[in-house]
Amino acid sequence: MAGIAGIARKGAEKEVSEMLDKIHNRGKAGRTVFEMEGTTVGVNWYSSEKEIIRSYLDVNKIGYDNGPGHCVWAKPDNGKFVLHRDELGVAPLYLGVDANANKYFASEVKSLLPACQYVEEVPPGNNYDRDKTVRYYELKEGRLLNEKPEKIAERLRKHLEDAVTTSIRSENTGAWLSGGLDSSVISALGSRHVKRLHTFSTGINGAPDLEYARETAKFIKSTHHEVTVTLDDLIKVLPEVIFNLESFDALLVRSSITNYIVAKRAGEFVTEVFSGEGGDELFAGYEYLKSISMSDLGAELIKITNNLHNTALQRVDRSASANGTVAHVIFTSPEVVKFAFTIPVKYKMFNSTEKWILRKAMEGYLPDGVLKRPKAKFWEGAGVMELISEYANNQITDNEFRVERRLSNGWILNTKEELYYYRIFKDYFGPDINLNWMGRTEGSPVV
Repeated sequence: MAGIAGIARKGAEKEVSEMLDKIHNRGKAGRTVFEMEGTTVGVNWYSSEKEIIRSYLDVNKIGYDNGPGHCVWAKPDNGKFVLHRDELGVAPLYLGVDANANKYFASEVKSLLPACQYVEEVPPGNNYDRDKTVRYYELKEGRLLNEKPEKIAERLRKHLEDAVTTSIRSENTGAWLSGGLDSSVISALGSRHVKRLHTFSTGINGAPDLEYARETAKFIKSTHHEVTVTLDDLIKVLPEVIFNLESFDALLVRSSITNYIVAKRAGEFVTEVFSGEGGDELFAGYEYLKSISMSDLGAELIKITNNLHNTALQRVDRSASANGTVAHVIFTSPEVVKFAFTIPVKYKMFNSTEKWILRKAMEGYLPDGVLKRPKAKFWEGAGVMELISEYANNQITDNEFRVERRLSNGWILNTKEELYYYRIFKDYFGPDINLNWMGRTEGSPVV
């Protein structure tokens, strides 16, 4: 994904260029920095995004689209700027303020440090205008469909396929294929519209994800690439992951390690990838949702979908961008989201089968074993959970954990694993950085 940056000040071309240097992986094909209306702004882009970037520059904005409805842009305005972030926050955007009250913006936090003492996230579905954020979008349930499930399933598949086709910019497109249902769905649909789809999976030797991914790849006839990893591989790449992810949240980091590794392999073959992120939130894919009443399930799905922007979607964005690719998050395409929240929840969680309507929609498009596979957490399916958590626990004593787990802002680190990640994060970003912009995954393990 491309990267943007700017300062509400004249003559700051050098500083903005340095901000873009910190996120140079977000587009190596070109860079534009210019001054307009008392503000200095700039953008890095990939080759596949060149025409999109140009269309923004033609209307005196900088920004980019990452598929239908996934965009950010900034428009200089009388020594200030107006910022826009997409509805669910697929594209990242942050705001900073320096000691002289100058306003900054950037696609990643590292571009704002150390100049800005205060950093905050521009919320999804918001514009920042005249020194305040204004919400323009609110996710809510639509009028529920009163149709037979077979018809709903057919319409859902059509929405997903439309989102896939409108995201494709070149034949040089692949898919992250974990072997779970969501990534298999998007890979299967993508394979119908890309002449030669490359698929990529990773895990420790013998991990279930690898087996299911192989089965799907064979069924859809993709060119499949597998990366088997060891504990040494995971530990070696961890600092790189945390630096690019800009987080020490335990569940987010854990899931990002394998995602980052598979993204690195994908970057060797393709410039764009499909991601299956978002399917669990739209279609009730998590185990804990089975304990929620049907009357409350819709509200819970809206809540967890709204929480994607600085957790799972951040993982997708940073893993792809750090490795020179653009990730298309098909399930979060606006038309897919809109339609998903008109589907009655009884068809999402049907007879304790999660994502039932999505499975129904893909009958015949995927092998039965994959269609019926129960939900597995990303790191569990890849086989890395025990490896990384046990390693971290062995690096930190009980006393160190007791002394270091409370951060200066009052946050409490939940586990030794999270403290291990925080130590790496602190080496890059410092111990006193404000963390208002950082998300934390609900349901994180606690000591």
